[in-house]
Amino acid sequence: MANFFIDRPIFAWVLAILLSLGGMMAIASLAVEQYPDLAPPNVRITASYPVASAQTMENTVTQIIEQSMTGLDHLMYMSSQSSSGQTRITLSFYAGTDPDNARQQAQKQLQSAMRKLPQDVQQQGVTVNKTGDTNILMIAFV
Repeated sequence: MANFFIDRPIFAWVLAILLSLGGMMAIASLAVEQYPDLAPPNVRITASYPVASAQTMENTVTQIIEQSMTGLDHLMYMSSQSSSGQTRITLSFYAGTDPDNARQQAQKQLQSAMRKLPQDVQQQGVTVNKTGDTNILMIAFV
């Protein structure tokens, strides 16, 4: 079989081009809406406290924010990372949760915890963002 295509390279190229064009046309007709969400929606909370060490950030900022986030609907787990001057908390929700609704819930819970945070953190501001971690999508693509 391999000798057939080796002896007829033009036929092999034409066949490869036709298969590629057929695949490109088939992509347009795929029903992607029917596939489930693979990656859970994430919300990232970032806070800055420039004069604090990592331990101080953990004790005075990260733990307070984590405690206030424990009652969120459809929260699967949370992870945090504290360094000197900055903390980052990632909230992961179950697949199918509306990311905008999850961000709004986190923002609301954060407003109730803001008065417990140090004054410098309140002045610097705490941001809440939806994140699109697409690691699973990248692995599927590769």
